[in-house]
Amino acid sequence: MPEQRPIIVSGMRPTGRLHLGHLHGALANWVRLQEENDCYFFSADWHALTTNYHDTAIIKRAEREMFVDFIAAGVDPEKTTLFVQSEVKEHAELYLLLGMITPLGWLERSPSYKEMRENITDRDLALYGFLGYPVLMTADIILYKATRVPVGVDQVPHLELSREIARRFNHHYGPVFPEPQPLLTAAPKILGTDGRKMSKSYGNTIDLGESAESTTKKVMGMVTDPQRKRRQDPGDPEVCGIFYLHKVTSAPETVAWVDENCRTAGIGCVDCKKKLLERLLPEQERMRERREALLARPGDVDALVQLGTSKARAVAARNMEEVRSAMKLKLA
Repeated sequence: MPEQRPIIVSGMRPTGRLHLGHLHGALANWVRLQEENDCYFFSADWHALTTNYHDTAIIKRAEREMFVDFIAAGVDPEKTTLFVQSEVKEHAELYLLLGMITPLGWLERSPSYKEMRENITDRDLALYGFLGYPVLMTADIILYKATRVPVGVDQVPHLELSREIARRFNHHYGPVFPEPQPLLTAAPKILGTDGRKMSKSYGNTIDLGESAESTTKKVMGMVTDPQRKRRQDPGDPEVCGIFYLHKVTSAPETVAWVDENCRTAGIGCVDCKKKLLERLLPEQERMRERREALLARPGDVDALVQLGTSKARAVAARNMEEVRSAMKLKLA
């Protein structure tokens, strides 16, 4: 028997156009992983309800564009399984069953629960669905018996909670699920135009394939080192969102040049931003062209997602049979 390839599971919430944070924080890594792993990448449309419950119409509109962005960035539907979370009902069933054994205190200490409640103040997040989203996230991952999950360093505590829930399930009902291991991504956190983590929720993004005019305007207006008030003041590139984008976009020699000249005030922030745009604008144009070609054939994209969803549904159904059997929820 050939050795089974590692199973990778990851998803994104369809809340709007994808942005540079998605590209460098996840998609570029997915493209690498698809070559040597069995990858399941999905639209987390139920997760989108945790913060967008007040405007559900955007979810399905954004979903197709999100899959377009996946493919435009290099995710290959022939090498990966692309699917829609809500169309695989086993996610909801496993979510409910895991919720029965997950202690409330585990959810209340989730880092992102605290962070998002502090940063998103225009809607009520004191909701069961928002508090319990790590349980749904766990169901998403272990339903396919994922062995590895690509995460950034700041997301490791979230995955550890999923590992704890899987461990608790196995303790009660037997060894059904592997404990998914973190697969750390190399990209740093991408900062948005206001200096916070780039996020649609914060309104500080640069979208994939955004026009040259809009990209330029956003980059030139980005927050940099707040301590660098004058051109002759030395800066700290490690607190600057422009430098983070240089790290994932520019050539190594450019990154070194920016690092040295920012610290010594050899260049100003405007010089640094213009240098970034020399590399970023052509990449944005290539992405825009790929996106437009895919959007011109929406039926082809939909068919690929439907095919992947059918495949995911078959795997999920098989694994849920094992779950019900382990929990003695089916007649022998």
